[in-house]
Amino acid sequence: MATTPTEHPSTTSTFPTRQKPIPYTSAAGKRTQLSSILPPLVFGTATFNHQYNDDPFALDTTGLVTSALTHGIRAFDTSPYYGPSEQLLGNALATPFVRETFPRNSYMILTKVGRLASEEFDYSKEWVRHSVRRSLERLHTEYLDLVYCHDVEFVSPADVLEAVKELRRIRDEEGTIRYIGICGYPIDVLGDMAELILQETGEPLDAVQSYANFTLQNQTLAGPHGIERLRNAGVDVVPNASILGMGLLRRAGVPIGGLGDFHPAPSDLRAAIRRASDFCDAYGERIEVIAIRFALESWLSAGTLVGSRGDPASGVPWKHESIDDVGGSKLGVSVIGVSRASELEKTMLVWRSILDGLEGGEQTAVQAGRWYRAWEWSRNRQKAVQILADGVREELGVWFDFAWSSPGDGYVNQRKKETRIPDDGAASWLTPAGSPEAVPSKGAVDLTEEKMLPLR
Repeated sequence: MATTPTEHPSTTSTFPTRQKPIPYTSAAGKRTQLSSILPPLVFGTATFNHQYNDDPFALDTTGLVTSALTHGIRAFDTSPYYGPSEQLLGNALATPFVRETFPRNSYMILTKVGRLASEEFDYSKEWVRHSVRRSLERLHTEYLDLVYCHDVEFVSPADVLEAVKELRRIRDEEGTIRYIGICGYPIDVLGDMAELILQETGEPLDAVQSYANFTLQNQTLAGPHGIERLRNAGVDVVPNASILGMGLLRRAGVPIGGLGDFHPAPSDLRAAIRRASDFCDAYGERIEVIAIRFALESWLSAGTLVGSRGDPASGVPWKHESIDDVGGSKLGVSVIGVSRASELEKTMLVWRSILDGLEGGEQTAVQAGRWYRAWEWSRNRQKAVQILADGVREELGVWFDFAWSSPGDGYVNQRKKETRIPDDGAASWLTPAGSPEAVPSKGAVDLTEEKMLPLR
């Protein structure tokens, strides 16, 4: 269980404890650009929630976070909207083992403000300040590296502008926030907001996180209305999140957690994905395996315009790797989400193989004691994945690059303006709290196996 920090034995005598600090300021004393320090692989914790899992408290979230750190991951994305995610992540980062081995200045925490529930948003200055204070407490930290305004398409441009200004005031006056951005789904809205904020404040956003817009099914983020428009608005980094389209690109279909079927994809799109999955099956592959590798590998290059030079996760336990080891160029930033140790392990192996295929990968593999032909294997795998990705696109037909409506028809913000902001920083989670002592159901083993990813 992961409801409280878990005690780990001291490892100072056996494991490296001097982790590389993140250089938040340059030699000249200026604030470092986010694109110089954000790692190209971010661990997303939306899965620590009832949307994706029946009981997130039953997940070994502490073990997952610890393993991610040992494999070189140095950035974690969360949100108050993700139920108990912030607290579970915070507890994992507060264990004696993590605090002793990975100082706070060696990794980044990314969270969000503004979204409370599926149809409840509050972008007011008062709530923004309350939300930031609450996140600091839940995450057991004195500062947040990056704070997004969550799902900006659900509120007015004026609300977004007010929230961004307030976050910047907190950054400048209190120093508890380092970088500020927005996130959401409709690419046109993200572009509108980025341009508005630059026009009205004279300062561009540090980051705009897009989700489900660079996948096997939808690649519009890489086009002129995506990263090119955002870059022209001065946006520094554009992380690509939800590379499985919120679980849509799975053989088993969208995940059904404690909140039921939450996915907005229409039935015809789901049917097209099933056909694409059958196509992958016919060639001995699973659609989720192809989808993960395609998105991670392709975005490294497709997203370079708004990428980062932060050090990548090596994918190998206790092995540090610098950006110079993989060519030194900017890499597109991706956010991954897992629920189980097996998923993380296999994702790390895929990530390592992807890095082996980059510039300098052959030499890096030899220096690290890996197979000298790992670079060649990676490049061949990339070609095979691209062939199947082309086939999936043909199977999808008119559903390729389709985007569902967000918000959906009839949406009305249910937040009441007179709602009182808690004085003590306490606030209930926005999804039903699961039991810390929850026992997996009889079908848990089968479900786990279905979610596990074959290694490729």
